[in-house]
Parts: sequence; structure tokens; C-alpha cells
Amino acid sequence: MPSPRKGLDLPTMERFNMASMNDSTTSTTDLGVAGMTCASCVNRVERALKKVPGVEDATVNLATESARVMYRPGADAEAQIRRAVRDAGYEPRAAEAALAEDLSPRAGFAPVAIGLLLSLPLVLPMAGDLFGRHWMLPAWLQFALATPVQFIPGARFYRAGWHAVKARTGNMDLLVAIGTSAGWGLSMWLWLTQENAHLYFEASAVVVTLVLLGKWLEARAKRQTTAAIRALQALRPETAHVLMRDGTERDLPLAEVLAGDRLVVRPGERVPADGAVEQGDTHVDESMLTGEPLPVSKGAGARLTGGSINGEGRVVMQATAVGGESVLSQIIRLVEDAQAGKAPIQRMVDRCRRCSCRWCW
Repeated sequence: MPSPRKGLDLPTMERFNMASMNDSTTSTTDLGVAGMTCASCVNRVERALKKVPGVEDATVNLATESARVMYRPGADAEAQIRRAVRDAGYEPRAAEAALAEDLSPRAGFAPVAIGLLLSLPLVLPMAGDLFGRHWMLPAWLQFALATPVQFIPGARFYRAGWHAVKARTGNMDLLVAIGTSAGWGLSMWLWLTQENAHLYFEASAVVVTLVLLGKWLEARAKRQTTAAIRALQALRPETAHVLMRDGTERDLPLAEVLAGDRLVVRPGERVPADGAVEQGDTHVDESMLTGEPLPVSKGAGARLTGGSINGEGRVVMQATAVGGESVLSQIIRLVEDAQAGKAPIQRMVDRCRRCSCRWCW
């Protein structure tokens, strides 16, 4: 009796292959959406996409900053989808762009550091009031510290708020821009018109800094949530050794490999696509798929899965599934769908946001 294998069994792999078969009357496209900052942005993009003629469903993922749209094919369907995203106040881009950003833990921390360094001298005198000490800084020094925070790191709020205004809607960035500008502007008015007036430069600077800190923490958390997708994508080699009809090998980008091509897999390389062994014998590490650490013997006629690691032998295989049809691509798509999916309670909250009845408000 064969020993049980952990991970994916054959019926599960067949379900992966069936998952890629969509209705012939509809197509699915993925695109990146830059500029989203909160759940309200997600709802706005989804509503804009669903208003496009021919779009049957749209799901927007804030973590990966991407959207998956199911639509009826047309001559300019994808162009209309991208235009809808732009008209909603956001920037359409390639779906892989968000995953290709800087992955270092401190990426994007520079504006937060500037805000902290300039806001700290404004906050410390306020702490002195707790002990009866009045260490308030001169008005000109408060202005010199708060103004760069307001208009350099805080410039992103003005840009995002302006996009929201052009789209005739509102978002958190617009609220931050209006609130902090009001505090900074009132402080300027009091400084120029009154003597010894209480100023609010520290309030606007601290609010901008804290919101920036929150956004940086959120961005770092989003990078961690997409780490699994990046790890799966890293399993695919960038090129494949295609065996030409004259017997020569030619290195081609993986995107140019077609089903039916004969591929050469050298020892230690990753299998570029799903297929079957034509020539050679080897052992293959399929732990990325099954979780089993022991190499599996492969001979003529044996099936190979893209992303697995070839062992000691050189083999020639015939590709049967490439690109989005491969098992690895199906796994990546399922992980992305799981992140984009909404819990029932979240769907109920989204409905309540759109509703104006007295029970929801």
C-alpha cells in the first residue's frame, strides 16, 4: 500500500487545474491600484469598476493594492476599466507593481523620522505643564519646526485629498489635510494679530506625524501579508532552456514558453512549467507542493510540476501547462483570492456604509 503523502493529493491538483477554466463569455483581468489608503478607498474603486459597462464583478484588495475584474470581452473593455480607476482618483498600474516594491523593514520611514524629529521639541514643552513648568517655545521657533512637517511629509495628504476632491468624494487624507491646515492657519493668524496668544502649531505637526506613523505601520503590515505571494512567485525561474528542432538549446523568458515545447532541466534547476519527462532519470524535490522533504524518483512519462527542484539528472520534458494554467499559478491565484475575499461581517459593514436607513446610522 502506498505511503500517505502530506500536502496536495491528485484530486486537489485536478481542482487547481479546473479552477482556471472560466466561462467562455467572460474574461478576468488583474490590475494594480495605487493611492488607496483605507477601506473607503476600496469601496470607491469597487463601485467605480462595477459601473463600467460589461463588468460583472470586481474585487479590490487593499493589502496587495490590486483589483480583479470579471467582465464581458469588448474592443476597449480593459481601457474602460483603467479609465474608471483613474476617474475615481486612483492610479491604475501593472498588477505585479505592488509586489515589486522595496521590501526592507524601514522602507518609507524617512518622512516619519522627519516628522518625529521636528515634532518632539514642540511636544516636550507641553509635558512641562504637568509639573508647573512653562517651557513654551517662541512663536517663530514653533513656526520653523511645524511648517516643514505640515508641507513636506504632509504633502501626501494634500495630493490625495486633491484627487478625492476632483473625484467629488472624500477620504481620510482630505480630512487630515483640512484639519491640520486649519490648526496651522489659525496659529499663523493668532501669531500675526495678537500678542502672547496660545498657538496650535504643535497640534498640526503631531497629527501629521502620528498619521504618517500609522500609515507606515500599515504599509509594513501589508508587505508582510504579501510575503507568501512573493515567496510563491520566487519559485518560478525567469528563463527556460527550450530544445529546438535542430537539437540546440535556446534560453527564452518563461513568458514565451508554449505548451508543447520541449524543455531541458539541468541538475539543481527549478522546473519551469508543468509537463512530463521524455528523456532522462532524476529525483525531484516537490516539497513546495506536497510538503514531503524526500526527493521523488522521476523517469520517462513521469509528471513534473513547475517550481519543483530537479535533482542530480538532466532531463528533457514536454510542457503541458504554462503561465496561468500551471499548478503553481493556480496556487498563487488561490492565495490572492483568499486575501481579497471578505468575511461575512465585513460584507455586512460594507452594505451598511452604503445604506442611509436610520437603523444603520
